[in-house]
Amino acid sequence: MDQQLLSRTFVELADSLVADFDLMDFLRLLTDRCVGMLGVSAAGVLLADRDAGLRVMAASDEQVRLLELFQLQNDEGPCLEAFRTGAQVSVPDVTTEIHRWPRFAAQAHHSGFAAVQALPMRLRDEVVGALNLFRSDAGPFEPTDTLIAQALADVATISLLQQRSSDRSTLLNEQLQTALNSRVLIEQAKGKLAERQNIDMERAFTTLRAYARAHNRRLSEVARAFIDGTEPLPGLVA
Repeated sequence: MDQQLLSRTFVELADSLVADFDLMDFLRLLTDRCVGMLGVSAAGVLLADRDAGLRVMAASDEQVRLLELFQLQNDEGPCLEAFRTGAQVSVPDVTTEIHRWPRFAAQAHHSGFAAVQALPMRLRDEVVGALNLFRSDAGPFEPTDTLIAQALADVATISLLQQRSSDRSTLLNEQLQTALNSRVLIEQAKGKLAERQNIDMERAFTTLRAYARAHNRRLSEVARAFIDGTEPLPGLVA
């Protein structure tokens, strides 16, 4: 494992005190670094909204995003269990869990995932979501990697919950609701860009994100400008 990348990741996840904190980019960083460092095929993040309902907030690729949505729609799977219990859920082979989560196990196998690990995003008794890791090959997860993944989830959780006002819960709800609204814009922009450039959805997201970072702008702002056509976006829109 790249120790410098690991250290830099912890610093980036902890450094959310900037004035213009972009929650969507923050969560995507978390999933991307998990894939890059922990030897997993994909990663996703579910967070609870103001009504305690889970939402897919970030995914390292489109395939796992759809699988996370499938879990929510069918109300079964390890990621939901980790959120509800506040405990880690490791599944070395999804085919052995067909009796436990029949629809999820079948869909995960169909999507090319053989093993999954769900890690609660919690601080003491407060669980705000789950970090979910997926592998294409069956087998147990390495204990060291599990410790690192949980540490990443913990640091991300602390960053989400840190005090920026006297009412932490209200602030978090506002952040999550804003992120949910941003997610809708980003999904619309992904679809429009994918159709216009004849590329897949994941490539469209990567293009939008790279443009936002290159121009020091929030991803949601770029998505809105692209959808509305309110300003030129040189390099993104021909």
